Amino acid sequence: MDFSIRPRRGLIVYLNSMKTVKSLRRYGRIQYASRRMHYAVLYVDEQNVDTITEKLRQMRNVRRVMQSHWPELDPELIDLELTGLYKKHDEDEKE
Repeated sequence: MDFSIRPRRGLIVYLNSMKTVKSLRRYGRIQYASRRMHYAVLYVDEQNVDTITEKLRQMRNVRRVMQSHWPELDPELIDLELTGLYKKHDEDEKE
């Protein structure tokens, strides 16, 4: 058995109907499903992300599929403003 860590990517799948959640199991591991907001967080292998994303988009009850940007973020991030992820607001300067 191979117990190596495989890189994974999170997919946020927005659904028209929550009945579709059970059928998402064949594509990856369902981490969370929100009944109220009609979405599910699905983890798949990094090498299969593009093919699984296309298959999910072709499903009837799927509205939208978004990829998580977590693996692209730098864990040693010092200043969020330099990367463009965060913009300073007027409220930040008031203290």
